[in-house]
Amino acid sequence: MAKMPEFLGIDTSNYTTSAAVYVSGENRIYQTKKLLPVREGELGLRQSDAVFHHTKQLPEMIEKLFSGNILGAPRVVTASARPRNTEGSYMPCFLCGEGFARSYSAVTGARLYTTSHQVGHILAALYSADRLDLVREPFIAFHVSGGTTDCLLCEPDEEEVLRITEIGTSLDLKAGQAVDRVGVMLGLRFPCGAELEKLAAAADRHYKVKPVLKDGSCCLSGVENKCRSMLEKGETPGNIAAYCLDNIAETVIAMTAYAVENRGELPLVFAGGVMSDVIIRDRIISRFPSASFAQPQFSCDNAAGVAIYGYLKSTGDK
Repeated sequence: MAKMPEFLGIDTSNYTTSAAVYVSGENRIYQTKKLLPVREGELGLRQSDAVFHHTKQLPEMIEKLFSGNILGAPRVVTASARPRNTEGSYMPCFLCGEGFARSYSAVTGARLYTTSHQVGHILAALYSADRLDLVREPFIAFHVSGGTTDCLLCEPDEEEVLRITEIGTSLDLKAGQAVDRVGVMLGLRFPCGAELEKLAAAADRHYKVKPVLKDGSCCLSGVENKCRSMLEKGETPGNIAAYCLDNIAETVIAMTAYAVENRGELPLVFAGGVMSDVIIRDRIISRFPSASFAQPQFSCDNAAGVAIYGYLKSTGDK
């Protein structure tokens, strides 16, 4: 007999096509995802190309997710429809997932919700760390990815599950952008996070870095410039990779210290693809041992938190 899933989530970001089902009775996520193809040497996709690839890949992800007669028809569908829950936050790639969710809801009668990509990341991290209880109290979350380096105060919200207030952000280059630009500089293929981490593991030195902070926000453009200078002077790729990751780690640590000093000793949660890096994670944990991190499969762009959002909204709306 097929299991009856309850909550379907769709996320069509500028990196990944992702679909997930949350089965609340098992507290289990079933997930499929696929990176968007990026040509060698390039640093991402134009939105028109991202929309094309999502249009092609999303049916494949849905078919794979529901193959094998393991899952039945969801009664709730949620899509990430925007990058953040802020006025003017918009990217065309999210129209792919939202359009599918609206169509599925119209045909099947499933309840429809939309949320932000950012909320999805944070909820995926909470689920992965077994800390969904935090949606009922304030906590500090980091969303660190190709498009964001954000330190956020998260509070319970009846309408959006989480009310998010920015504490700090990057004033120029985002952490994921720094990783990818340095990686491509070293001949790696975009997205470069996993390969840059492998390079850094072979480094014969690590670096003491003084982060550049302005009222809790950071500046990271100097990382790319310094790495390019190191490369021109003949530094090894491993040491260049280590410098990049050490700098990002110390920057996030400094932003965390600022947030704790100004907002109090709240629980700390780290989400986003950059936070799956072991070097960065271990250095943060050495300073903040109680911090919660998403497992790698729930750190990079994924639909798990979007599905969880549908569960929290539908149970809360009853």
